[in-house]
Amino acid sequence: MKRLLRILLPLLLALGAGIPAHAQFKEEAFSQSYNDDPADSKDSVDVLFSFKDFFGGLSHKHDIKIGVMFAGSTVFLGSSQIYNRDYWKLPLVYGGILGTAGMGVYQNMQGNHDAAKWWFVGAGAAYWATLMDGVISYRPNDYPHHGKATLYAVLVPGLGQIYNHETWKLPLYWGIMAGGAHFYFLNRTNYLRFQRIYREMTDDDTTNDGPISAERALYYRNLYRRYRDYSLLTIFAGYLLQVIDANVFSYMHDFSVSDDLAIKVSPTVMPTGATYALGQSPAFGMHFGLTF
Repeated sequence: MKRLLRILLPLLLALGAGIPAHAQFKEEAFSQSYNDDPADSKDSVDVLFSFKDFFGGLSHKHDIKIGVMFAGSTVFLGSSQIYNRDYWKLPLVYGGILGTAGMGVYQNMQGNHDAAKWWFVGAGAAYWATLMDGVISYRPNDYPHHGKATLYAVLVPGLGQIYNHETWKLPLYWGIMAGGAHFYFLNRTNYLRFQRIYREMTDDDTTNDGPISAERALYYRNLYRRYRDYSLLTIFAGYLLQVIDANVFSYMHDFSVSDDLAIKVSPTVMPTGATYALGQSPAFGMHFGLTF
């Protein structure tokens, strides 16, 4: 009999502790709200862009995320300046973009194509400066702000790392993109060279009898074209990596692990969810905790 009690007593205690804990899990785990800020309910991937949210922010009825402001300002020129209450910049925005673009159209109609090209380049630079100004003037409540770091990296490669105070990463990403650009122009030059030779060797009107045959020129043309495309992919990969890096490490800025790590294991009395409310005695168990 005593042996039977020794077996049944621990089982009864474990069962008594498990039933309230199971009830607590069912009642609380799926109803608990882990987001204490109702304003963060807008920060959802379900709706990436909302015109109602965007224009409500422009009228200063509520705050909008920097991504919404940036996306809207790419189409509606000057909207980021309106949201940031920098109204005095609007003449510079419209004058800089529309004025230079109009001059480009005029010069192109006059036949001055080289001059028109540079006017269009100026319009693009003014457009980029408008977007950059909107990101710089945006005032988030926390630092570093992940949206601001990401858009910095999108507009200027490496600026997101500077914003995150991680300038030691700049040689890595700039080196990848600069190396890709170097080999892109090198491979492009060789590609154009062998393309010209191939055309000359296959043209009946030319008398090119150089040492490179048409078949060999075709082989090297395709080879350098492939290398040129790989170099372009390298530039894009370096650009994409620095954007991802700026976003991820802006989130992890406050995450730190101390060198003083310890583990603590101790027995304790753990009352289950509704133990005291139901007037039951607390169940006994073992609690294992990690202390960092």
